[in-house]
Amino acid sequence: MRRRLAVRALAVGCAAALVTSLVTVPAASAANPIVTAIYTADPAPLVVGNTMYVYAGRDEAPAGTNNFVMREWHVLSTTDAANWTHHGARANIGTFGWAGADAWASEVEQRNGRYYWYTSVNGNGPGWMNIGVAVADSPLGPFTDAKGGPLISDSTPNSSPLNIDPTVFVDDDGQAYLYWGGYWGPRAVRLASNMIDTVGSVVTPQGLTNFWEAPFLFKRNGLYYMMYAANDTQGCVTSSSYACQRYATATNPMGPWTHRGVVLGQVSSTTNHAGVAQLNGQWHMVYHNANAPGGGNFRRSVAVDRMYFNADGSIQPVAQTTAGPPPNPGGGVQPPAGTNVAPTATASTSYVSTWESLAAVNNGGVPSSSADRNNLAYGNWPQQGTQWIEYRWPTAQSINRAAAYWFDDGQGIDVPASCQVQYWNGSAYVNVPNQSGCGVAANTYNVTTFSPVSTSRLRLNITSRAGYSTGVLEWMAFLS
Repeated sequence: MRRRLAVRALAVGCAAALVTSLVTVPAASAANPIVTAIYTADPAPLVVGNTMYVYAGRDEAPAGTNNFVMREWHVLSTTDAANWTHHGARANIGTFGWAGADAWASEVEQRNGRYYWYTSVNGNGPGWMNIGVAVADSPLGPFTDAKGGPLISDSTPNSSPLNIDPTVFVDDDGQAYLYWGGYWGPRAVRLASNMIDTVGSVVTPQGLTNFWEAPFLFKRNGLYYMMYAANDTQGCVTSSSYACQRYATATNPMGPWTHRGVVLGQVSSTTNHAGVAQLNGQWHMVYHNANAPGGGNFRRSVAVDRMYFNADGSIQPVAQTTAGPPPNPGGGVQPPAGTNVAPTATASTSYVSTWESLAAVNNGGVPSSSADRNNLAYGNWPQQGTQWIEYRWPTAQSINRAAAYWFDDGQGIDVPASCQVQYWNGSAYVNVPNQSGCGVAANTYNVTTFSPVSTSRLRLNITSRAGYSTGVLEWMAFLS
């Protein structure tokens, strides 16, 4: 995330219409943090097409001030996760006529061609923090108050001890969910299709071990993930004044949740707030720290790094870097359509090099080329001849297609000479019936079709070219 041109600040009471008059800052490239001309915090990503937008608050506290001074929300965007455009402030506390102060953490969710910006903001009435919602027809606004008052406040039955940090998720069936909360009080409720009213009772989700604040909800391969800030000293942070990011998973968006571990360790600021999104086939985490010049606990800055999943759906701890991710532009070949059941299988192989990873073959990565190592790579150097990879499922699957994306490291691993898809018929591996051919082209998904087979095991035999070994970046298996 990258760069550094001044942004025209907005006065506290300015109208939302003035926000859109800000001049867009040109794209530029730099290391983490992304922006250093101002301080930004509490990032939340949204991917629209081939663009990732990051919505963040602005820290305006003078040096030496030990309190948050936040009056506006900014937008950053990228098409490759390395080069960023800073669009300036796109909403502020003046967007909400009922608000008084404190433009804290926010998130934008898209639905039916409109963009809903959920914010933590201090109301003028009784109580402290509320959750408001603004709406626009573009990810960059102009945003206007969608409701005319808080969506969540202290008067909401079973509200959190601190009503902050909203995260909103629209599931595949169209049902939307809102999570929020601070002071160890996570809360959840369903949203109406208009995205500005709640449906049913507010519930206290179960299983979010050591929850403190900053929830972020997303879904991958049918599994729901909840990231959140925790401040325990039991594998999280060295002092409870700081926070890490833990995560939990569930098979239902309302839980119950199963704690899975720490995904982002302690950062250089006391607060820790993060979100994740997949751009051009690669997952990224955006978060904040105090690493910009003059930074501190109330002068934070947004950073970005890559995030990786294991074959079982667990998340590898994110490595915090000062360089940020390398450019990962779109435009590559996209995966074939259909229900890919490879991520639910257990992979095995005849041989994998110690420096490569079998997890690469079904971790859901989308390679940009056969030389792409961004989502790990499987290779079997120095073995030659025929090697195999295999999937096993707990129950039989009806499969009629597979797709292989070959790995070529430009050295000892090359695309294969040939390959063959086989299935387990109950007693032995046999060739799939009526196979269309097993392609060996580089930089693409080689799709093999065949008559449907019902099996709990699928194998890919890979025969190398003379003098080379072979490798795979992704092998997909589709339900018939």
